[in-house]
Amino acid sequence: MVLRHPDGDYAITAMYSVPDDAWYLELDLVVGQQTLVTAIVPDEDPAREPTLCFRPDARHADVPYEVIRWFMHQVDEEIRTSRAWMRLRPELVEIIYQLRQEHMGVIDDDDFPQVLADVRTTVSERDLPDVLKAAFGRNPDGTTIISERPIL
Repeated sequence: MVLRHPDGDYAITAMYSVPDDAWYLELDLVVGQQTLVTAIVPDEDPAREPTLCFRPDARHADVPYEVIRWFMHQVDEEIRTSRAWMRLRPELVEIIYQLRQEHMGVIDDDDFPQVLADVRTTVSERDLPDVLKAAFGRNPDGTTIISERPIL
């Protein structure tokens, strides 16, 4: 997926790497097709932190501060949506991690009723809304939570 900056000179390319279990967001200079920085946002392993990679071998590029802020906002949104479950209490993180491993990180609408039943057996009713929102973007009734802001 590509998101263009309003000035048209920059774009963010977002892609998922299955072998890395991570989202890659690349800030690209459109003219010259040069990748300036890559943000890597792991979404399966709570022990791995998001990182930024700069290419020291790339030619010099002056990037406006506003563009960096725009890029980092998109990275923040990806971290918020991909890793929100990792900020819950450790015992909840472990439950969610095990569920994600069991389902190989892919829980679609057809699988969700069984996942919800599994979560209800291990998570208290008090914690259920937070777990479902952070881990699966769902409400306790199974409906999808609509994000306040669009993400990549």
